[in-house]
Amino acid sequence: MGYSIEGKLLEACSCGAPCPCWIGADPDGGACDALLAYQYERGQINGVDVGGLTLALAARIPGNVLQGNWRVIAYVDERATPEQKEMILGAHTGRFGGPLAELAPLIGEVLGVYDARIESSVREGKGTIAVGDVISAEMEPYTDAKGRPTKLVDTVFSTIPGSPAYVGRASSFRTNVPQHGFTWEFNGRNAVLGDFRFEG
Repeated sequence: MGYSIEGKLLEACSCGAPCPCWIGADPDGGACDALLAYQYERGQINGVDVGGLTLALAARIPGNVLQGNWRVIAYVDERATPEQKEMILGAHTGRFGGPLAELAPLIGEVLGVYDARIESSVREGKGTIAVGDVISAEMEPYTDAKGRPTKLVDTVFSTIPGSPAYVGRASSFRTNVPQHGFTWEFNGRNAVLGDFRFEG
């Protein structure tokens, strides 16, 4: 049992930027409505190739991120075979250990798991994602005086443990899943982009 996966993270949420969750502070407004998307560019989970697939999670975090009790809806790339889907969900629920198992206990309830068409890209530091017709976001990183992305490193919390993240702004972030009470739209709020490599 093991995995070696690398790719890109696209994250947006309701907090102002930068998101206080990453430093262990309470979210703006007391709760956080978020999207976490893992775009796997290459890699395998238990010998099953998952390159080119994406997992997106819509999450409602009721308080401090480290206290858990997240309510989550999972969207698996519709192109995934049943075996690929099983491996991706297994890794993200902590079944196979490694850094992803550190995040899994934060999820208190999975409201649903759905197959969806997921289109995502990160080009020149800018990210876009569409999950069917229920989630969409456009984001870009903040930069320093030389145009280099502003990095988050050595934070108490991270959705990509072991890798630097690029703090930014989502010009738009929309979620519309009324059957689970996940309906929101934000403009100019927090975004995080990053390259990751998970070994487990």
